[in-house]
Amino acid sequence: MRNFLLYTGLTILLTSGIYALEKGTASYYSSSMNGHKTSSGEVFQNTGFTAAHKSLPLGTYVRVINLKNDSSVVLKVNDRLSKSSSHLIDVTLAAAKKLNFVRNGITTVTVEPVTKPDEELKKP
Repeated sequence: MRNFLLYTGLTILLTSGIYALEKGTASYYSSSMNGHKTSSGEVFQNTGFTAAHKSLPLGTYVRVINLKNDSSVVLKVNDRLSKSSSHLIDVTLAAAKKLNFVRNGITTVTVEPVTKPDEELKKP
């Protein structure tokens, strides 16, 4: 019941234009997805800095922080995760390298939409 209330609250926050911090697991795309179209219509490239999320609006920029090592990256949401996925977000291989979790394959992260992506993308 708690997860349902959390999800419902998050949905209300997102639809009202207020974004919330989420915590969950991240994984990264298989290289076999290169060249396929994403939900936004963009062509997927594992060398880019994009992600798939279940509910954030396509085109949203998010800061993803690996809670195991504090590395972070800003990504553009351009694809959808399946509603049945146990992961919060799937990132490109390039993003997984920046987040330092390629060897493990998954990690615990926080995901927070950023309102000024141009400034965020300039940060190291």
